Parts: sequence; C-alpha cells; structure tokens
Amino acid sequence: MATELTDRQRRASLLAGHGLAGRHVRSIAPLLVLVVLVVVIGLRQPLFFSERSQTTVVNQAIPILLLALGQMFVVLIGGIDLSNAAATSLLGVLLAEWLPHMGVLAIVLVILCGVGIGLVNGVVCAYGQVPSFVATLGTLALFQALALVISHGSAITVSNNYGAIGWLATGSIGGIAPGFLIGVVAVVVVGVAFRALRRGGVFHTVGLAEQAAIMCGISAKAVRVSAFALSGLFASLASLYLTASQFSAAPGLADSLLLPAIAATVVGGVAITGGVGGPVGVLFGALIMSVLRIGSTIAGIDPTYQDIIYGAAVIIAVGATIDRRKLSMIK
Repeated sequence: MATELTDRQRRASLLAGHGLAGRHVRSIAPLLVLVVLVVVIGLRQPLFFSERSQTTVVNQAIPILLLALGQMFVVLIGGIDLSNAAATSLLGVLLAEWLPHMGVLAIVLVILCGVGIGLVNGVVCAYGQVPSFVATLGTLALFQALALVISHGSAITVSNNYGAIGWLATGSIGGIAPGFLIGVVAVVVVGVAFRALRRGGVFHTVGLAEQAAIMCGISAKAVRVSAFALSGLFASLASLYLTASQFSAAPGLADSLLLPAIAATVVGGVAITGGVGGPVGVLFGALIMSVLRIGSTIAGIDPTYQDIIYGAAVIIAVGATIDRRKLSMIK
C-alpha cells in the first residue's frame, strides 16, 4: 500500500511539474513570438528597425493595448465583450461634442460614461442571465447607432480645448508617447493588484471555477459586473487617445479595432475559457498585433488582408490556450 501511494504521489508530482512547465512556456510565448516577428520583418526590410518605424509600431499599439486590457477582464471570467470598440467610437463622439463647451470636465464625463456603459453590459449579463456574446452583440449595434445619431453620420473635428487631450498623442516623455506610458502603467498596476491584493485573483477564480468561488464567499455576479465596468473604463481611455491622435471623432473611429483587440488578448495568453492570463502577456499581444500591421504594410501586403492575419492569429491562439478539461464537448 505504501509503495502504491508513493507511486501515485510520484505521478501526481510529475504531472504537476509538467503543468507548471506548461504555464511557464505559455507565459513567455507572447514575448518569444514578438521577438521572432521583429527579427524576421527587420531582416526582410531593415527600415523596420528605424526609430520612425518603431515609433509607429508603439503608437499603433496604444489603442489596441487599452482595449485589450479591458477585454482581458471579461475573458478571464469566461465571457467576451464585443461592444468595447463600438463603445470607444461612441465615447469619442461624445468627447468631441462636449470638449469645446466643457473642457477638462468632458474628459471626466467620458470616463464616467465608459464605466457606466460597462456596468450596463455587466448587469445585463450577470443579473439578466444573458450570455455575454449575445448581450454585447446587441449593445454593439446600439452604440454604433447612437454614435451615428449624435454625430449626424459625420466626423467631428476637435479644435477648441484640444490641448486638454492633445498631449496624449503629440507629447513625449523620454521619447515615448504618453498614451503608451499610460498603458504600461495600467499593465503594472493591474499586474501588482492581481498578485498583491487579497482579492486580486477573483477574476481568475471565477473564470476557473465559478461554483467554488461562490462557496468561498465570492460574489460571482459582482465580479462579472466589475469586469465589464473595467472594460468600459479602458474603452473610455482608448477614446481619449484616438480622438487626440486623429484630431477628430467619427461614428466608426474604433470599430476596426475589435478584432485586433480580441486577438491581442488571446495571443497574449489569456485563455478564452477563462481563468488564465495576465496584463503583461496582453501588452506583448498588443505589440504583436501592431508589428503584424506595420510589418505587413512594409512587406507590401495589401491592408485589406490584415483581418485575415488577425483572424488566423485568434484561431491559433484559442486552439493553443483553450482549457479542454473545462468543456465536456467542443461545439
């Protein structure tokens, strides 16, 4: 009996070791992919290593990173937010409408509206028991329609009080765009919160085992609402940057960023089944998406084919990170 127990313990320890090794590999995989992409594209076109190209990569990554960080919280709990890019477009329109009249107060109101939008999504999903895919697909259409109505279907130029947000895109801190630094700071803050706070891992816990989380006294519904609220918060930050960088806002300004943001999330190691992943991987995922976009342009690939690359990246990443043990059947 003692020998049998020892054999079982040895096998369990071996399996645990393999699981830990697998997690370590998944955690550094986004960085390795990023490095390989940069080297391959740089060897094909040395101009990619120029300061101008690298600045473009970073600037292109900013809105993707912000949207992907918001998406991360929702995916961690096993959901998805299809509306955060449309919410960003709507919030940009509101910002452009309010900024000339309210100045800095408009920024505060847009951030509050972003959180409010997320709260609505969260309440519908958590308390209305509507699947996140269906709920956010509906709000995606709603936000797109509202943006069209408010803007009368045309772009709104931001001129008065542009300085209130202009520094996000035109400023420089140590040669780095302030918008990207905000994203990096958010990555650090979220990463520290996940590890240091007593309840920092609630999103992972709910995503991995919701029933067990409830038995431990965690309000799964409150966590779901919080995840969507954070998605709305980051959507509002993305709207500030996009409006500043474009000097205007339009009904569909951020709509094309939905797929790259989702791709950055899953390529960054956040498992679509929930419970696995973190902000550092999402940062690398956003940079990967930006490198693919700029690199494909430099390589002469038609921009209309970029969504094919993003779609393929999502399929490969989901296939590599999905936890099949949590699903009795893949449908």
